[in-house]
Amino acid sequence: MGYARPDGRAGTANYWLIVPLVFCENQNVATLQRALSEQLGFAAGKASELDLSAMILAYREGASAEALREVPVRYRVTERARSPLFPNVDGIKYLLHEGGCGNSKSDVEALLRLLAGYITHPNVAGATVIGLGCQFAQAGMLRAAVQRSAPGYNRPLYILEQQQYGTEEQLLTEAARVTFIGLTEANRITRSPQPLHNLSLGLECGGSDGFSGISANPTLGRVSDLLVAAGGRALLAEFPELNGVEQELVNRCRTAESAQKFVSLMRAYAASAVRAGSTFADNPSPGNIREGLITDAMKSAGAARKGGSSPIVDVLDYGEVATRAGLHLLNTPGNDVESTTALAGAGANLIVFTTGLGTPTGNPVAPVVKIASNSALAERMPDIIDFDCGAIIRGKTTIDALAEQLLNYLLEVASGRVTPAAVRRGQDDFIPWRRGVSL
Repeated sequence: MGYARPDGRAGTANYWLIVPLVFCENQNVATLQRALSEQLGFAAGKASELDLSAMILAYREGASAEALREVPVRYRVTERARSPLFPNVDGIKYLLHEGGCGNSKSDVEALLRLLAGYITHPNVAGATVIGLGCQFAQAGMLRAAVQRSAPGYNRPLYILEQQQYGTEEQLLTEAARVTFIGLTEANRITRSPQPLHNLSLGLECGGSDGFSGISANPTLGRVSDLLVAAGGRALLAEFPELNGVEQELVNRCRTAESAQKFVSLMRAYAASAVRAGSTFADNPSPGNIREGLITDAMKSAGAARKGGSSPIVDVLDYGEVATRAGLHLLNTPGNDVESTTALAGAGANLIVFTTGLGTPTGNPVAPVVKIASNSALAERMPDIIDFDCGAIIRGKTTIDALAEQLLNYLLEVASGRVTPAAVRRGQDDFIPWRRGVSL
């Protein structure tokens, strides 16, 4: 049950975007966020709060540092309901970033491609973009990037520039007005039955452990194969975590051109890491190493299993959008948030994130589903884990059987009947990858 878009794709959610074209406008976007989220009823979900009142009182009464250690700090979680004003809109998302000006030309172009991927994303009904006017990332450049990302794009897109409006009040009142009008249009869109080939999965892992490559990752790989067989898309990212298994992936490329593009991107990325004083061998984190993934090759062997065994139909550089059915390779860093940010920008309308150690990572527009490689993690961090693959480790089930359960679970998420933890918690992580230098 998805949201049909005019270009034939379908969303697993229905969001409105508010995007600063340059970091100078982050404060204005934050002002809109405070006003729109509260007054339109989108400040829903779980809100956590730390209560320090007991410690403040004890300190004022002269309590020592030792005594303060015994004073309770209360942690409260409250659930706020959605407003019925726009019941068919899942929320307004705000893509705050630090780019758009003062960066290298390549970084500005990459940011524009990424923002265009979000604006044209199947989970997005429309967008309000706020620029300053004099920044490197010009409004016309963004419009061109949008048309390249989705030729014939015709969803609502409002671009406002502060230097043309004059005062901050004039800019913000107009931005609020056009956004409200856009939301009325977005609210007319309702869920309807959609074919499985309109599902696009982003394949991600982070906080991996020694079990990831033998439970959660191969289970996700089997789901990827099932989806690809049904005509859907799967995107395997994190090129530093494919170091050491390149030949296996080259052998699976459907065309020589895709194989050569993958090799070229990997070599260029590896060389840039060396120029920066590092190597792909530095990829395993202290947590990875502590849990048994002591080399990049060991980590890569497990990470690649998320891509199953399907042929690779295309290789995408950062900021490119997947347009074909089948398995794709997407050039991103191993950094969890930079990678998930790029997966959504490439068109993934659902991201599946395997983990052995636990992570709260989410995304503004693509629901992120967390898969535990072991049951101890699922029991220890139930507030962030959605699905447990630990039964494979205990010999209680098979990869094939669990993959069918996981695919059914993902279809429930894609249909809006199940809300994953990262969405419930409002975990909207967005970090564009800066590959160049500041100027």
